[in-house]
Amino acid sequence: MLNTIHNPNINSTWLFRADILYDDGDADKIRGTNDPNDACVPEADQPIIREIPSLPLKRTLVRRLIPRSERRDNPLNQTCTFHAKNDSEALTTSLVIYIPHASMEDLPYYHPKVRGIAHLHQWNPSTNKGTISVHFLGGLQGELVDPKLGRVAFHLLEILHRHGQGAVEGYVKRVNHDLIIPKARFQDRYAQLKSKYARQLVDSWAESTDPGKHVFEDLGIASFLIELWTDMYKGDTFPGFVDIGCGNGLLVYLLIQEDYDGWGFDARARKSWANYTTTTSLSPTGRSLEQKLLLPSIIPVHEDGNGSSQLGPVNLHDGVFQPGTFIVSNHADELTPWTPILGTISQCPYIMIPCCSHSLTGEKYRPPPPRDKSKPRSTYASLVDWVSHIAEDCGWVPETEMLRIPSTRNTAILGRSRNKPASEVNVQDILQKYGGVEGYYDNVVKLVKTGPRSH
Repeated sequence: MLNTIHNPNINSTWLFRADILYDDGDADKIRGTNDPNDACVPEADQPIIREIPSLPLKRTLVRRLIPRSERRDNPLNQTCTFHAKNDSEALTTSLVIYIPHASMEDLPYYHPKVRGIAHLHQWNPSTNKGTISVHFLGGLQGELVDPKLGRVAFHLLEILHRHGQGAVEGYVKRVNHDLIIPKARFQDRYAQLKSKYARQLVDSWAESTDPGKHVFEDLGIASFLIELWTDMYKGDTFPGFVDIGCGNGLLVYLLIQEDYDGWGFDARARKSWANYTTTTSLSPTGRSLEQKLLLPSIIPVHEDGNGSSQLGPVNLHDGVFQPGTFIVSNHADELTPWTPILGTISQCPYIMIPCCSHSLTGEKYRPPPPRDKSKPRSTYASLVDWVSHIAEDCGWVPETEMLRIPSTRNTAILGRSRNKPASEVNVQDILQKYGGVEGYYDNVVKLVKTGPRSH
């Protein structure tokens, strides 16, 4: 029950999270007080406690329910109390009560139209059997006639049973979120960007792909990056960013709109770029989205019989950036394994979000299974481990975050600290260790002649 109090999103997809405002079971919690009547606790956050005869009060919390969209619903404060009585020879009874800090008329959509909710657990130690039931509190006649309440009660019991069974069977969470950016900060930033941009972006979507996925995915990535950069640079001047393999360009557009100077490039221009490169959506440097092919400076250029490059007059980028520029590599496919290498050459921090698996030559590639045998042996897990290994050999200390975005390819690998100076890294040795680059130049030539694939 304590887990569902801290994570109301388990019970309702309308909710982001709960902020704990008061907890008398944790002296270090909010506002440094354990007294609910202390002047430090605002009146709106004061617990509303219902005394239960024969069931002593054991713990009191006040939480604020944070909805996914505050344009549709307001946050709601709620008192959660634990009551329990233990008899060795009789029933063991525990009760958890939720009391909203609002009248029936002011309850938001995501809260049932009731004055309170209770979970009652009764256990008979002699038979090792018991029951769990859900109860609703009404007041005036006719307040509990809504037929939806039965479905709500069943849903609450179903979720409680599922999580209880998981705990009994020793379930261990395999994926841990919010290791780099706290959940509350990410969600608040995401809600802000979503409210500001989502409708306009979905309505004006120019690509054939699903805007319901791509718009909200890039809003999530932009939210993470903005909070990350807030921590990394604090009062310092932001050094700028470059999005390599920027695709539809939406992420670049969002970051520039939020006053982060940067630009992006891709081998193929997209329909969307016309919407994202207006005079009001350019970075201070006048750049935004450009069509360029990346040919790293360390790749040897092949010449034809006349001593000229086989590429001819094409728009190339050598992968060398101003030191400190933050490299964004979001589902950059062929450029993904190059990201920590480019970051090392230019001494630039980076984030890479792997998607499709390619070798350093640009060919499709299946990396070896993860070094950690406890991890899944899937293609994606192998790719994530492989590019992390490249980063480690480049002297980076990779940090991993599972992003809260609508994609199964949601692993972000961050390179912002090193355990070896870039000057001590032999890049040529790393290229050879991971299969060499023979064929990369030829693949770039093919792109020039046939045009990049559509994706």
